[in-house]
Amino acid sequence: QVQLVESGGGLVQAGGSLRLSCAASRSIFSFKSMGWYRQAPGKQRELVADISSGGRVNYADSAEGRVTISRDNTKNTMYLQMNSLEPEDTAVYYCAADIPIAFGRVLTSWGQGTQVTVSS
Repeated sequence: QVQLVESGGGLVQAGGSLRLSCAASRSIFSFKSMGWYRQAPGKQRELVADISSGGRVNYADSAEGRVTISRDNTKNTMYLQMNSLEPEDTAVYYCAADIPIAFGRVLTSWGQGTQVTVSS
């Protein structure tokens, strides 16, 4: 089990930037991967970006070039730097972690989310 706590959300004008953080309650070194997802009102939750334990990153097409995902294993924290924000980026942003458990299975843990609102 792990607790994930997001922070850094808020209200920003279009074109602005935000840096989201996801702090884990224990070491993230062994996590298979971590990721940022978002859910806008009336829409399904979607991937924004994820990062593997080896540092390989993957970005959604809508985020490519505007966001950077990173993780600091020494601080048990993952980050999402978002630039050139657009009103369409308004959503609740969630962090998730894929944690290896027994018998080769993976457990996905989720944070509670942080609201990002981009005004036009």
